[in-house]
Amino acid sequence: MSKGLCIRDIHVEYGSRVALSGISLDVAPAQIVSLVGSNGAGKTSTLRAIMGLRSPSKGEISFGGARIDGMSTPEIVARGIALSPEGRRVFPRMSVHDNLFVGGYLQPQGAHLHKSVERMFDFFPKLRQRRSQMAGSLSGGEQQMLAIARALMAAPKVLLLDEPSLGLAPIMVQEIGRLIQTINKEQGLSIVLVEQNASLALRLCHYAYVLENGRIALSGPGPELVKSDYVQRAYLGV
Repeated sequence: MSKGLCIRDIHVEYGSRVALSGISLDVAPAQIVSLVGSNGAGKTSTLRAIMGLRSPSKGEISFGGARIDGMSTPEIVARGIALSPEGRRVFPRMSVHDNLFVGGYLQPQGAHLHKSVERMFDFFPKLRQRRSQMAGSLSGGEQQMLAIARALMAAPKVLLLDEPSLGLAPIMVQEIGRLIQTINKEQGLSIVLVEQNASLALRLCHYAYVLENGRIALSGPGPELVKSDYVQRAYLGV
């Protein structure tokens, strides 16, 4: 069994609506994998299934050689998978520092946790400048940085990012893209990137899956999919 994240034939329903119908994918260690597709294609449902937020009705999810489907979300986080959700969802009336502190709830309390917060400030210098500021008063890009940093406080091996570029100005989208690459290269994390911005997602990833109507329509290395006539017409506006 793969030591990375492995999804096999998962099915997810919301009542009578089928969200995922037989999704299978792999995320190798230190690999960026993008999930591309239109709204409602099943991208977020895939992340929710991985995190135990929505139980698959069929199929298996394994990580590190052990099954995790059926585990609770805290158990999955403790195994080494963390999610930065769509819409950022920072705690607006808490400071930047306290948002990070909450993200480290699985770590031992005391000096170790404080050191982890300081490491996040070293990695995100803009957040250090805002450490005492209420999270709700940050710009959209700064809130996205905070959401990613808070997820990293769980010390994951796999980071799930749900629409990190959503609602951001083009210059900030590029900055978030560089940040994702840096996290992958410097920390050696696997990253699952869900994006409607197909150009960004395919540029950043090692491998990508195109989802349509809860199924995988196409998959391959990012540079190859960028050249696909179908992807160019359907997702890149070429």
